[in-house]
Amino acid sequence: MSDLNSYGFGQSGSISTIEVRNRVLRNTYALLALSMIPTVIGAWLGVAMGLNLFAGSPFIGFIVFMAVAFGFFWAIEKNKDSGIGVLLLLGFTFFMGIIMSRLVGYTLNSYSNGASLIMLSFGGTAAIFAVMATIATVSKSDFAGMGKWLMVGVLLLIVASVANIWMQLPALMLTVMVLAIAIFSAFILVDVQRVINGGETNYIMATLSIYLDVYNVFTNLLALLGIVGGNRD
Repeated sequence: MSDLNSYGFGQSGSISTIEVRNRVLRNTYALLALSMIPTVIGAWLGVAMGLNLFAGSPFIGFIVFMAVAFGFFWAIEKNKDSGIGVLLLLGFTFFMGIIMSRLVGYTLNSYSNGASLIMLSFGGTAAIFAVMATIATVSKSDFAGMGKWLMVGVLLLIVASVANIWMQLPALMLTVMVLAIAIFSAFILVDVQRVINGGETNYIMATLSIYLDVYNVFTNLLALLGIVGGNRD
């Protein structure tokens, strides 16, 4: 039987060599890049088909989304040491592309510069990722302690977002977007450094974490740019 660890799958012990850590990081980056393909396909299909999931009931939509997402998380965790985990991760990113299609479609249909806003958001997200990943690689500081505070911030963002379904406060919505960009940008730093330091030894789980960071930075940046820089037809 071939050793899955030799292909970068999870290890139960700590990573002891820089070479192995670097291999896990390379595999994470490669799988992260691959995960963008089903995301784009899902978003394109959603826009082409005019999907507007849960538009009539945002709260029920949120509950269904969380149930499906955590179902994927559980399945990926259970299969993180096999190729099935990769397929599940790619399936999850396709699902996230479908979810994103509502925002992408709205941006394209509501703003004459919608395509430019999408490209600007993509470039901004790529720049944020590059900066945070570089800091995580070269910095001697340990950012692991930020994780618990960032998670508290995420929980507060979720509460604020759910509350704003009923409150519909533009100022609160803008605040949530700005804070989400900041929090998930910081999460990129924490999650990449965790791989570099050997705290995460499974590249499938590492990819899942970083993908969620990048996804949330992109979607919130796109929504924010639409509000502050979108040109109405």
